[in-house]
Amino acid sequence: MHSLLLSRRDLEFMLYEWLDVAALSSAPRYADHSRETFDAVLDTCERMATELFAPHNQKADQHEPHFDGQAVRLIDEVKPALQAFADAGLLAASQDYELGGMQLPTVVEKAALTYIYAANIGTSAYPLLTMGNANLLLAHGSAAQIDAFVKPELEGRYFGTMCLSEPQAGSSLSDITTRAEPDGDSAFGPQYRVTGNKMWISGGDHELCENIVHLVLAKIPDAQGKLIPGVKGISLLLVPRFLVNEDGSRGERNDVQLAGVNHKMGYRGTVNCLLNFGEGTQHKPQGRAGAVGYLVGEAHQGLACMFHMMNEARIGVGLGAVALGYTGYLHALDYARNRPQGRPIGNAGKDPASPQSRIIEHADVRRMLLAQKSYVEGGLAFNLYCARLVDEARVATDDAERAKLTLLLDILTPIAKSWPSQWCLAANDLAIQVHGGYGYTREYKVEQFYRDNRLNPIHEGTHGIQGLDLLGRKVVMDNGAAFKLFAGRVASTIGKASAHERLSAYASQLEARFLRLAEVTRALWAAGDPSLTLANASAYLEAFGHIAIAWIWLEQALAAEDGDSDFHEGKRSATRYFFVWELPKVDAQLDLLASLDRTTLDMQDAFF
Repeated sequence: MHSLLLSRRDLEFMLYEWLDVAALSSAPRYADHSRETFDAVLDTCERMATELFAPHNQKADQHEPHFDGQAVRLIDEVKPALQAFADAGLLAASQDYELGGMQLPTVVEKAALTYIYAANIGTSAYPLLTMGNANLLLAHGSAAQIDAFVKPELEGRYFGTMCLSEPQAGSSLSDITTRAEPDGDSAFGPQYRVTGNKMWISGGDHELCENIVHLVLAKIPDAQGKLIPGVKGISLLLVPRFLVNEDGSRGERNDVQLAGVNHKMGYRGTVNCLLNFGEGTQHKPQGRAGAVGYLVGEAHQGLACMFHMMNEARIGVGLGAVALGYTGYLHALDYARNRPQGRPIGNAGKDPASPQSRIIEHADVRRMLLAQKSYVEGGLAFNLYCARLVDEARVATDDAERAKLTLLLDILTPIAKSWPSQWCLAANDLAIQVHGGYGYTREYKVEQFYRDNRLNPIHEGTHGIQGLDLLGRKVVMDNGAAFKLFAGRVASTIGKASAHERLSAYASQLEARFLRLAEVTRALWAAGDPSLTLANASAYLEAFGHIAIAWIWLEQALAAEDGDSDFHEGKRSATRYFFVWELPKVDAQLDLLASLDRTTLDMQDAFF
């Protein structure tokens, strides 16, 4: 039976026929690897996803984490699944050998982890957050912090979180009020006492591991004891649930207290918390109130450090959105192939005694399935492309080339996060529609996939914030250098496709839309009013995203051009669908943006 999590054939096409991941083995870092080792990792994750993560997905949704007065409780199946994940070395898969890692290419790691996400996005959030936490500390933490906190994370003994939002601030990080008061020195660097409240903390409190490593944004007061306004005063603190002794053993409980568990529409398997730091009512580490925290990096550079984790988390969110959309699509496809209903249009269907048709034989159902296919396979391909950029940058021997690759990844990150979050959610919506009334019941899994995926346009930077980031910062940074790099990649694909009879028309369509995008971008910034320029940034994000995915579909079509199997025909059909049905949607958006429309800007509160 084919997996209803992901298509292994599609993964192999993307990794080996398109992205040529096997070629990465020529780099010294990946020299110990080959397609055989890559396939072994894929096999491991597919098996683990199928046997350990998928079976408790619905149960975790129906029996969400709860506080029993003593501790946060989760269903019993979660911990063994996470232990197996850690035992397989997957938390450290892409890390250096010295850290216990496999030095696996990021693109292979992400492809393999997509199985886990598709099987159970709620349970998979714990290792996802931990890996991001560890990577940030590897980039900005001290040697002592890495030894005491990162190594146990990579072993699966500690889990990690990121603590940004506050009840009164949300995404407005300049308005956070959590304080970090200097408290001398420690074996892990400058020590502080942290006080404040953090909201929406995924994985914030549980009993799944020995310790939880919180990365907390807080403000260090100035000489007068006042918090510095804006983001300039923000620092990053490592605040463990339990203190760690100098010999690496677990010490006393820190002053970090669960204040409440949030009950969500989806993603219910991941506990989400309100945490109080430093209230001193139950725990007084080192004899007094105040959560003990250790400075990560330099003071007042916390936001820059945290963005290391946030950018990684944003790509992870996009991949999670793809996974949910992809498994929903495969469930809908399976249902459509097996559900008899109705009869063909025309003479063949006039006999009521004739057998019913499977619903996949109805053109409108194929339309819905084809739309899903174009969204999920396009989204997966885009995110794996981004992951390969990470690998290329990591093994680049030329600093200038590495800088270019990093810059290209910067401009693609908002798309990697937001496009799948929007359109793979649309795929989940269509999966429910294919199921009809059954799709609206808990008897079938597609309703949960939709609920789980609805979070992704919200967390780790909302859709609107990603639009502001793309138009307000990414396309203009370094005098448009990132945009020019992206333009070069698109132009290269267009040039290759123009030489193929079947693809030349798509190349022309993509070229016309991209040139228009560049023109509109210049017009928006020529307006001379940042408020007007950014008023419709979400529409810009969506147009940019659809053009980027059209580019990725043309890339896939080039890779599939010589194939004559049903699979390759499916790639060509999905490419055709995206260019005929989806890409023209950007025309209206680009017209709107070019007009510098003020409708939303001029609307006032009193008018509602």
